[in-house]
Amino acid sequence: MRTRPLKVALLGCGVVGSEVARIMTTHADDLAARIGAPVELAGVAVRRTGKAREGIDPALVTTDATALVKRGDIDVVVEVIGGIEPARTLITTAFEHGASVVSANKALLAQDGAALHAAAEAHGKDLYYEAAVAGAIPLIRPLRESLAGDKVNRVLGIVNGTTNFILDKMDSTGAGYQEALDEATALGYAEADPTADVEGFDAAAKAAILAGIAFHTRVRLDDVYREGMTEVTAADFRSAKEMGCTIKLLAICERSKDGTSVTARVHPAMIPLSHPLASVRGAYNAVFVESDAAGQLMFYGPGAGGSPTASAVLGDLVAVCRNRLSGTTGPGESAYADLTVSPMGDVVTRYHISLDVADKPGVLAQVATVFAEHGVSIDTVRQQGKDGEASLVVVTHRAFDASLSGTVEALRKLDTVRGVASIMRVEGE
Repeated sequence: MRTRPLKVALLGCGVVGSEVARIMTTHADDLAARIGAPVELAGVAVRRTGKAREGIDPALVTTDATALVKRGDIDVVVEVIGGIEPARTLITTAFEHGASVVSANKALLAQDGAALHAAAEAHGKDLYYEAAVAGAIPLIRPLRESLAGDKVNRVLGIVNGTTNFILDKMDSTGAGYQEALDEATALGYAEADPTADVEGFDAAAKAAILAGIAFHTRVRLDDVYREGMTEVTAADFRSAKEMGCTIKLLAICERSKDGTSVTARVHPAMIPLSHPLASVRGAYNAVFVESDAAGQLMFYGPGAGGSPTASAVLGDLVAVCRNRLSGTTGPGESAYADLTVSPMGDVVTRYHISLDVADKPGVLAQVATVFAEHGVSIDTVRQQGKDGEASLVVVTHRAFDASLSGTVEALRKLDTVRGVASIMRVEGE
């Protein structure tokens, strides 16, 4: 074993960063044996000093992250500060000064992954980011290494634990959205400002990363269609149960049938209780991968939190350190396919539509005519009426999302339609 340690700079010492530092210290001997050399925490960049950080030598703590990554003797930079800047500049500076990078920064990778990969390649360094998607669940490495010889056609998953906890609570208790959110906040599953989670921004960033790796095509955050889950109601769950379904916020990345394009989207959807993702409870994550040769694979586990995310970071750290010792680099960006990223309108899906309508003869015929005019076939219809008002629930067959969306807009214009109570896609069938 080489005796000179590999030096690691840690950018960020919050929930994840502090756990990375703890594991590096408590498992130092095991890590050294697995890597072939000791690893040494050479510096920790934080926003403010003066705070006691258990297990970390205060002499290692600095507020000058730029100076830390420019030192020249750093082998690996671990970036867990998040956000776009200063993380982007710090990562590129690290490459320029001879360090490889391990990151958990999904937002940055979804926005500027291509540029970061190019910078890593230009300087002959590694960029690893298993922790950016689904916490402790091994997902990125299986997609870009284990399935490198296969053709992935679809990635369907629950990639945000906060939203899954909220929806699971609504499903199991009948609670409304706000009540379930309040409980998630009280238990620490939701941030004080949950917008990134409940509006789907977090999941969309992860979808962009997954689609890019799965389909060997550059997919940016702006390419991902996104809908949040704040409008999901207890009534939607009742309707889902009547169909033998539940509701999940899904990230869905698909290759077109002809193989020339891909789509990436995040939105709430009804899925059958028979689908493996339907049984994913609480704050857990799961991703379902469909490929030509391997068939159907499911990856499941804790998708967030200090220890699970640190586990993924440390796995990358071991791999990068091994590469460092052998003078090689691991897989870089694979974007050779360069497929077209199609808009949401090109997606083929099903709709569950709940309408408030006038309870009088001819309404159903008018509604059916609108569907026919837009080339959308109706699968099932349920109608209940009382005192001149009625609810009409329509489930469609598969059609282009653009046609389904156009149908809904036309329904809104009917005099006999008082309002569109809810619209939800149906997936997983």
